[in-house]
Amino acid sequence: MIEITATELKTNLGKYLERVLFEDIWITKNGKTIAKMTNPNVSSVDSISGILKDKISEEINEKTLREARLSRYETNDRY
Repeated sequence: MIEITATELKTNLGKYLERVLFEDIWITKNGKTIAKMTNPNVSSVDSISGILKDKISEEINEKTLREARLSRYETNDRY
């Protein structure tokens, strides 16, 4: 992941269009993040998994996350 200013992106758009194939690009304006460029061929799940790698327990996987999400709906029945 890299962080660049909107002006830098505007000046070097071609360079960053090539670079986004390999890493996400966060765009800032006046010190605030305003956008994120990502590779459209990489799923959001894979992108998040890469960011969170080594930051979460190995015991947490797609199955346990799905089960936890579904259990919230089962316990919060409104009907």
